[in-house]
Amino acid sequence: MKQRIAADLLHIKAVFLRPEDPFTWASGIRAPIYCDNRLTLSDVQVREDVEQALAELIQKHYPACEAVMGTSTAGIAHAAIVATILNLPMGYVRATAKDHGRTNQIEGRCDPGTKVVVVEDLISTAGSVVDVCEALRAAGAEVLGIVSIFTYGMKKADDRLKEHRLTNVSASDYDTLLTVAAENGYIRPEQIPALLAFRNDPSDERWIASAKLM
Repeated sequence: MKQRIAADLLHIKAVFLRPEDPFTWASGIRAPIYCDNRLTLSDVQVREDVEQALAELIQKHYPACEAVMGTSTAGIAHAAIVATILNLPMGYVRATAKDHGRTNQIEGRCDPGTKVVVVEDLISTAGSVVDVCEALRAAGAEVLGIVSIFTYGMKKADDRLKEHRLTNVSASDYDTLLTVAAENGYIRPEQIPALLAFRNDPSDERWIASAKLM
């Protein structure tokens, strides 16, 4: 599964690897990778691969799931499709509550005690998905865990999830992506150590010089 999804993401350019010319994320971190998983919705075969993978992860890791909840906005479409595959109720969680109407933050039915799984497209530092899970818990839901399309596998995310007693399982991950990318000519194999150094400590930009020398 991880290899197939990684190859899909690279093929449709949902993931760009550019170690010689790093991207600048919104956080200010310079990174060799940029991920836009919204593109998976535009390719029929990749969309099928992704949604089936997420559904299988829920069945395997969270078999007691009673409802699927998407993160707003990137996770909404994926949650809807996965819920349809699994024949489960679906809803989504806003970043903040509306300032009008019923002032909902959670859209869709989420009764206290409902066992839910959160669907996210990308796990970087895990801050936004943790906020979603805590909003669901505050509403009385039992959050079984998270499924995501892709994770960078950063320590900051792992620590944050552990702190909030949350688990995430992803259809693919950074390490797998690098292996598939090297095998298919997107990067040079000798660049992998520098790219892993970024994952291990994104704030340490020494990986940039290393990647350029390779």
